[in-house]
Amino acid sequence: MANSPWSHSRSSSIADDVDFEIKGQELQFVEIELDPGESAVAEAGAMVWKDAAIDMTTVFGDGSGDQGGGFMGKLLGAGKRLVTGESLFTTVFTHRGSGKARVSFAAPVPGAILPIKLDDVDGQLICQKDAFLAAARGVSIGIHFQQKIMTGLFGGEGFIMQKLEGDGWVFVQMGGTVIERELRAGEELHVDTGCVAAMTAGVGFDVIRAGSVKSMIFGGEGVFFARLRGPGKVWIQSLPFSRLAGRMLAAAGSRGGQSRGEGSLLGSLGNMLDGD
Repeated sequence: MANSPWSHSRSSSIADDVDFEIKGQELQFVEIELDPGESAVAEAGAMVWKDAAIDMTTVFGDGSGDQGGGFMGKLLGAGKRLVTGESLFTTVFTHRGSGKARVSFAAPVPGAILPIKLDDVDGQLICQKDAFLAAARGVSIGIHFQQKIMTGLFGGEGFIMQKLEGDGWVFVQMGGTVIERELRAGEELHVDTGCVAAMTAGVGFDVIRAGSVKSMIFGGEGVFFARLRGPGKVWIQSLPFSRLAGRMLAAAGSRGGQSRGEGSLLGSLGNMLDGD
């Protein structure tokens, strides 16, 4: 495939080691190149186009093939996806012909598609609940709950997250501009709960109060922050979907014009469970 800032040629792995290229700037799509017999799995409705040699099959769960337990195992996998806000189904795209064939998938919101090789992050990635876009066949898509009570009550989008496991490529969608930070052991980073896009499994996640009572009421930065503690990598997005949707609703007048509670304690409480 043509060279680009995000392109890949294959190596050995358990999951299908697909080639890919990410195209575009603010509205990106990923183009995946498959050899005969290789497959990619994607969120329902994410496909842009495909070559005719690629078959498309809709399945329960994540299509990883390792759920076990027959129908009940597949139903459990699908149920986990439903809890994270995804569809009960994923779509599997398999190359049934000869030579090379390509299929592409697009992110639904302005931002970036980030390719991550799971064996580069110890086989596991924790990400926001609507982050998954596509992956090589063999990657498992599960659910990750934060354990602390305060995080469950006030963590917003950070309470229920997706857990991607395996050794293959995954493609996650993040809003706005994405920043990657490497945290040393014990190093802390305070982030708006909706802006936590992804993190490696070793990063600790809980919530802390956003300063003094005065800051909470008038500061406009929310009542609680996500506290991320190393070691590990974190990815931060500048435009979470909940924030974009809130601004669009306000502009459309569905809440009587601009939210006057925004930037105050009342506005923060109203958006708390959305992670914004």
